Amino acid sequence: MDNNLFKNIEKKTGVNMKDVFELANSVQGANFKDEKTVRNLVRRVSQIANKPVSKEKEDKIVKAITDNGQSLDFGTIAKMINKK
Repeated sequence: MDNNLFKNIEKKTGVNMKDVFELANSVQGANFKDEKTVRNLVRRVSQIANKPVSKEKEDKIVKAITDNGQSLDFGTIAKMINKK
């Protein structure tokens, strides 16, 4: 992939693309029905996106994901974190 593209994304978003790729690799094959796995994933996305998540919001996100049990991507979880 084009390094300039990633550098532009990093500059505009403040999100380190290396962290995003590491996160993406770590969730491949993850069990989205396992609360601990999902909770750790939500915390990592929150940290990477530099968006603090309250315990209440984290609980809601974890419940939504574990109840659904389907594979999710970074963007979907980031949208959940950004919802008010």
